[in-house]
Amino acid sequence: MKTIIIDDDSASTEALRQKLEAYDDIFLAGTADNGTQGITLVKQTEPDLLFLDVELPDISGLDFLTQMSIMTQHPCKVVVYTAHSSYMLPAFRGKAFDFLQKPIDNAELQKIMQRALMEYHQGLTPAAANTQQKDKEKILLYTNATDFRVVNIRDVAFFQYNHEQRVWEVIVAGQEEPVRLKRTINNDQLLSLDERLVQVSQRHVININYLMEVSDGICRFYPPFERIDTVKVGRTYRKNLTERFSAL
Repeated sequence: MKTIIIDDDSASTEALRQKLEAYDDIFLAGTADNGTQGITLVKQTEPDLLFLDVELPDISGLDFLTQMSIMTQHPCKVVVYTAHSSYMLPAFRGKAFDFLQKPIDNAELQKIMQRALMEYHQGLTPAAANTQQKDKEKILLYTNATDFRVVNIRDVAFFQYNHEQRVWEVIVAGQEEPVRLKRTINNDQLLSLDERLVQVSQRHVININYLMEVSDGICRFYPPFERIDTVKVGRTYRKNLTERFSAL
């Protein structure tokens, strides 16, 4: 679900961004720190969910809320979030989806996100559902807090666990350095991405389409990954790997 944040308080924006990382179905499309930037961002991204601060430097968040129907025809759920509870009634009168008070309570945010995600998925048309199915061929990799790169799963050589950083990383064709994944990602989630992915050790999940051979317990890959010789096949994972092929 495409999400944006409009808030002039950078600390609040960052705090909310970090909390939203816990939700796999949420993609943060951008942030804005004033109403003018927010209007542009809404028009450019057509978000499904918007977190809107009330006290913006150039426009009231409540006035911004009333203009939403003019800005875009795309259905967007607006969560008004502020430190002042007195704005709750005006927010709902302005047809806000929900109200969240700062500092954000995790339990309250979870309730809002569960309801928003449920309604979002229920509202998908068959055409939209088919589009989402096609999107499963691609994965989105964040290169920093806000920027990202979209890659096809067929371009993924393998995933490796970085013990020092305690995160999974991915090795992708055309990318010189490994790309770190979110800390919440685990090996089960990686394996569920595609049937071509198989775990060969505690540290590695490989794309079997790139596997050329296993020599002395080391995976050897087809180009452009032919120089990689650091992926070992664990003893307990060997059978799981060999069973993926017909043996002659």
